[in-house]
Amino acid sequence: MKRPLLTFIVLAFGLSWAAVLPVWLDGRGLGSPLLLGLATLMMFTPAVGVIGVWAVTRTPFKDWARQTGLTLGERKGRTVALILATWFGVPLLIFLAIGLSAAVGLMSLDLGGLSGLRATLQARGAPVPANLGSVVAIQIALGVLAGPALNAIPALGEEWGWRGWLLPRLVSGNGVLAGLLFSGAVWGVWHAPLTLLGYNYPRLGSWAALFFIGFCVLAGVLFGWLRLRTGSVWPAVVGHGSLNAVAPAVLVLGDATAPPNEVLVGVTGLVGWVLLAVVCVALLRFFPVRPPQPAAEPEPAA
Repeated sequence: MKRPLLTFIVLAFGLSWAAVLPVWLDGRGLGSPLLLGLATLMMFTPAVGVIGVWAVTRTPFKDWARQTGLTLGERKGRTVALILATWFGVPLLIFLAIGLSAAVGLMSLDLGGLSGLRATLQARGAPVPANLGSVVAIQIALGVLAGPALNAIPALGEEWGWRGWLLPRLVSGNGVLAGLLFSGAVWGVWHAPLTLLGYNYPRLGSWAALFFIGFCVLAGVLFGWLRLRTGSVWPAVVGHGSLNAVAPAVLVLGDATAPPNEVLVGVTGLVGWVLLAVVCVALLRFFPVRPPQPAAEPEPAA
């Protein structure tokens, strides 16, 4: 129905711009000290959109939780298995993208000296530990093992909106593939308050807003498949949390004398796009999903 969809879009997009507006007014762009905190706050705006729709439709919360994927779905064993597979599968995909980027000559690794990390710390005026190797190993291990849990709440803020509420409605009305692609594109456009500043692709400037949509479409298909396969939003939450925790490793492992081009390398670059596309095609081909049948959402009485 149009009113719930309009409510969701207005809240999710309007509040995202409101959350990041101080960064724009600050004038320092990606260098603003407000960026990290407000970017995290922005992640909760899709969830606010879902709550707004719930207030409009007045659906009993138990039914609402099931419809929006807050439960583990009908086959809880499958959901738990896919949560575990995603927990370790997303980091594997990230490091595979880094390895492939180096193998095809698009990225120079410096695993011995870790000059990329050293240069980053020095640029920030932070102290450089004597044993950078141990620091990186600990950070990567924590990112892989604890990242999904530590990032679960903000990741849920996004995933409850995009995969929990919006995706089933788009898939039901447009078919699986179209719904997955369209929901990913909407997710990518929603990032505009940050990506117009060059977020994730600083060398692209405001063109990063357009480029990032491509990544979101592909990652959205992966996270959306998890949602549709299980009837639960939690595998997508784990995948999103793991992505945010581990993906920055591409900068840590690079060579400072030849900084990695984030447009090309890593899971968010073109190399990663190819890997994501292969994974998504394989999942949809060998483990197909069907459009869900969400309960009707009545318009509120006048």
